[in-house]
Amino acid sequence: MTATTMSTVGTRSDATLERVTGYLLLGFVGALQISIAVAEILLAATILGWAALLLRDKMRPSAPAFFLPLVVYAGATLISSAFSADRPVSFLDDKQLVLFAIVPMVFDLARGRRASLVVDVILSVGAASAAFGIIQYGVLHYDNLGRRPEGALTHYMTYSGILMLVLCAAVARLVFGSRDRTWPALVMPALVVALALTFTRSAWVGAAAGVGLLFVLKDFRLTALLPVIVLVAFAIAPQAITNRMTSMFNAQDPANQDRLAMVEVGARMIAQHPLTGVGPNMVPRLYEQYRPDYAVNPVNPHLHNVPLQIGAERGVPALLVWLWAIGALTWSTFRLFRRSADRIIPAATLAAVAAMFAAGFFEYNFGDSEFLMMFLVLATLPFAAARGYETQA
Repeated sequence: MTATTMSTVGTRSDATLERVTGYLLLGFVGALQISIAVAEILLAATILGWAALLLRDKMRPSAPAFFLPLVVYAGATLISSAFSADRPVSFLDDKQLVLFAIVPMVFDLARGRRASLVVDVILSVGAASAAFGIIQYGVLHYDNLGRRPEGALTHYMTYSGILMLVLCAAVARLVFGSRDRTWPALVMPALVVALALTFTRSAWVGAAAGVGLLFVLKDFRLTALLPVIVLVAFAIAPQAITNRMTSMFNAQDPANQDRLAMVEVGARMIAQHPLTGVGPNMVPRLYEQYRPDYAVNPVNPHLHNVPLQIGAERGVPALLVWLWAIGALTWSTFRLFRRSADRIIPAATLAAVAAMFAAGFFEYNFGDSEFLMMFLVLATLPFAAARGYETQA
């Protein structure tokens, strides 16, 4: 074999590895709305392909600035586990920290225009997922609080949370895009209807926050549309949905009463364990010890509030580091938004952060693996897009 032939073979092999890894990334992102098992398999395969590319190019992993506080947060979580009442259970729960590797992986693999391709996949699969949820509601009778639409996922809370993020991406493309706006415009009704049919109040609040922020970023006067949208939705929604909407303001609603009890439980846990918390995955085990008499449920798997859950599980230092990570992500993304000619992806990320944070006061979405993976992908995309690209999938 001549030197020229060897060079050609090597070039083809390198290009094949990059293409395959790129396809794996797109498959992983698409699978997030279909199957957690498939998504995890494709994530592992993508990480292996990414590692092979790094070894080939003799490069170290790189990441946007907000990844540093995430690493510190992971360290604080491990320290909390070391002081947990049941260390094996807490350390086992820490396996979710591995998902933070999504940030440097997407940062390297979704460069330039490939970032927009990732968003295309998210919107396309989201459209199919929304349609499936509508079918579940209308045909399969997933039409009550006991049985809600969940798409192809395993839980309606996960489904509604991911729909919320997809909706933010679709609105960002519709509001800030100068072309290719037909597809998000067609997808939008299905996403809105499917999200409404999940009966999930936290996701409704998050979606309103995310879309509201997009309107503010585009033109503050657009925020006048929000109450109009809400009123129209209230007027045409089925009675069960409108009842669920009004229940948010009902102090006698059992779910609302129990949320207040969870706040008290979390505050007591933080007061007694301010530095390291009670330990990851220890809240349900210790809940009864801190439960007030007026609580509705005897136990809850978590406190339905991201900052409260983190503070109770992992301590105040971990909570402050998490807030640092979210603040760093928001500020650096906003800087990209201001100086970018194409603002769609930074706007989508800012909306996703606002939605996650707002919904996170009523649901522990940051602890949901599928939601967290989608959120980390969207959080990293604007920084990957800003790096430019070398090859396309």
